[in-house]
Amino acid sequence: MDTLKKVIFDTDPGVDDAMALMLLARCAEVELLGVCTVFGNGHIDTTTRNALFLAERLGLAAGVHRGAGAALDGTVHAPPVQVHGHNALGDIELPAQIGRDVSGQSAHEFIVDTLRRHPGEVSLLAVGPLTNLALALRSAPDIASLAREVVVMGGAFGHHGHGGNVSPFAEANIYCDPVAADEVFAARWPVTVVGLDVTHQTVMGTPYLRTLAQESGELGALIWEISRVYQAFYRGTGVADGFYVHDASAVACLLAPALFDTVHAPVAVDTQGETVGRTRLEPATGAASARPAQAVCVDVDSAGVLELYRERLRAPASGRGG
Repeated sequence: MDTLKKVIFDTDPGVDDAMALMLLARCAEVELLGVCTVFGNGHIDTTTRNALFLAERLGLAAGVHRGAGAALDGTVHAPPVQVHGHNALGDIELPAQIGRDVSGQSAHEFIVDTLRRHPGEVSLLAVGPLTNLALALRSAPDIASLAREVVVMGGAFGHHGHGGNVSPFAEANIYCDPVAADEVFAARWPVTVVGLDVTHQTVMGTPYLRTLAQESGELGALIWEISRVYQAFYRGTGVADGFYVHDASAVACLLAPALFDTVHAPVAVDTQGETVGRTRLEPATGAASARPAQAVCVDVDSAGVLELYRERLRAPASGRGG
C-alpha cells in the first residue's frame, strides 16, 4: 500500500514560501504532485518565475501550474517589496534563463483534475491568497468531498495577542482575496488554519540560520541568502533577531499535526469595510451552522517546529514529486 502523502502546494514565492517548499522537497513521505502559483508576494509573473527557479534548483519532478494573477473581484495588490524584495526572493541574483516552464494547465484546473484522479488522497497546502482554491471550487463544487485535507497558512484570531499584519485585523494572504478565503472556509472539506496566532510564536534567529547554512549544504546557504532582506524587514518591526516562521509552519502542521493545538468552529472572513480580511470564529448554531467547523491552530510547540525543519533540511533530497 502506498503510504506517501500526496500534496499540491499552492504558493506565491516569496521567501517563506521558498523555505516551505525546501522542507517539502526534503520529506521522503511526501509525493509532491504539483506546484500551483498565485499572486501575492509578487505579481503572478514574478511568483511563477520564482516557482520555476525553485523547482529547477530543488530538482522537483512535479509540474508548475500558473494560477490567478488577481483576486476574484479583479483587485491587483501591490507586492510587499519591503518584505520580500523586488524579485520576491530577497533580491538575490536569479538566472536569466530557467530550464523549466509552466504546464499547459492552469492551477485551478490542475487542482480539480488531480482531486478527481485521487479521491480522498490529496492534501492541498495553500500558503498564499486562496484564489486558486476558490476558482477550483467554483468550477467544480464536488471537489470539496474529494480532498483529504486543506491546510492554509493565513488568518489571525487574536490568540496570544496576535492581530493582523497588514491591518490591525487582517493577515496578508486573507486580505489579498477575502472573498476567496471566505468561500474556501465555508466549503465542506476539512480545513486546518495555521494563522499568525501560531506562526508568530516561532522565530528563526541568526544562530539557527547559521546552523542551517553550515549543516544543510546548498539549501542552507540559499536560505541564508534569500532571507537577508526578510530579516531586515522584521528587525524594523521589532523582532530583535530573526523572523517569524509562517509558511514552513503550515508544512510542519501537515507533517506533524501533534505539534499544534487546535479549536474547531466555523470560520468566516470579513469581505468589506474597515475590517476587510479579518478572520472570525463563528458559533456553530443558527445561520453560521451552514458552515462546517474547521480546525484553527491556537498554540504550537515552537521548538518542535524548528527541530523538524532543521532535521529535514539535513536529510538527503527525496527526489519525489510528479
